Amino acid sequence: MNTGKVDVLLGLQWGDEGKGKVVDVLTPRYDVVARFQGGPNAGHTLEFEGQKYVLRSIPSGIFQGGKVNIIGNGVVLAPDLFMGEAKDLEKSGHPLKERLHISKKAHLIMPTHRILDRAYEAAKGKNKVGTTGKGIGPTYTDKVSRNGLRVGDILCDFERKYAAHKERHMKMLTGLGWTNFEGLEETEKVWMEGIAYMKEFKFVDSENEINHLIREGRHILCEGAQGTMLDVDFGSYPFVTSSNTICAGACTGLGIGPNKVGNVYGIMKAYCTRVGAGPFPTELFDEIGKEIRDLGHEYGAVTGRERRCGWIDLVQLRYSVMINGVTELIMMKSDVLDSFETIKACVAYELPDGTETKDFPYEIDNVKPIYKDFRGWKKDMTKCKSQDEFPQEFRDYVAFLENYLETRIGVISVGPDREQTIVL
Repeated sequence: MNTGKVDVLLGLQWGDEGKGKVVDVLTPRYDVVARFQGGPNAGHTLEFEGQKYVLRSIPSGIFQGGKVNIIGNGVVLAPDLFMGEAKDLEKSGHPLKERLHISKKAHLIMPTHRILDRAYEAAKGKNKVGTTGKGIGPTYTDKVSRNGLRVGDILCDFERKYAAHKERHMKMLTGLGWTNFEGLEETEKVWMEGIAYMKEFKFVDSENEINHLIREGRHILCEGAQGTMLDVDFGSYPFVTSSNTICAGACTGLGIGPNKVGNVYGIMKAYCTRVGAGPFPTELFDEIGKEIRDLGHEYGAVTGRERRCGWIDLVQLRYSVMINGVTELIMMKSDVLDSFETIKACVAYELPDGTETKDFPYEIDNVKPIYKDFRGWKKDMTKCKSQDEFPQEFRDYVAFLENYLETRIGVISVGPDREQTIVL
């Protein structure tokens, strides 16, 4: 942690690495937690004191008293979903309106964005990306085409602006031949209630606020959503999200200069998962894949969708470490592999022409993973309180990962609870 710098925390795989829990564990060290991209398609699950919480748009530092939490300009917000999430948290005793600031430059997800999402997916037929249907892509499309509706617009002539955006969307849907508008009126009603509710929060020029906080020497943690392999530029395109999930996204999603970035914490699982369509070199289609899914409770926090599961992919991870400038690794769900006789790690790809590579290639649809086998540790690690209690086989696995990725593993999680987190 560096005074006058921001630290960045992000996922290194295809999302769902356990970022929410880690942010909650790390936040006692920080004064400010800021979310820099993504929308309510990302679910961060946190468990502590016998309670389970799923955060979609609200930064995970919200549970720590006295912290400033910022939703940055790179985030897209659905007012109705935000209202539901925020009210649930308020019921559990967390005073959100005192702790949460929202960027005026964050874009709003309209009800018609969700319909456009479904229409675009239907038009793709068998080439569907596998979106959550929450309107994320169309909202970012409006943003980059300079047609977006932003949080700051709520404060000035909002009804007229909303009507104009809705009319444009309806013309687009007509052009796509879309006729299913069932539930739009009710959704719109709740959405407008969400707009009124949002007015109770502090809207800020978050780029000014966060840079003032940096100059004051406040300790700031920037929180990403999804994972590196879903980055719109560097992920497994086109099966990606619509924003920059990598470390550079913290700069554009909050208005921070690159020279202000300090530590970059990269989160990974001890194995690998992904949701939705797209290539996944180490995916397991056998009983082992199913067992990992069941043991790891690998179902989407927001959607409930089954996650595809496979062994850890070190070619992909080394690529993620490189483009994010990761300074420290955090490994989640190590305990999920406790019962396996053999653990595998992908250490290279065999390309279609028969050559091998350790560099992440442009196309990964037809690569074959080359594995190194490790002896399983066959010990319940959920009760471990320190690294001294780790079995030797697990230590060997960790040491190999650190050596291959040329990056230190600083934190290991051995269970879902806040207490099951071991700092090395």
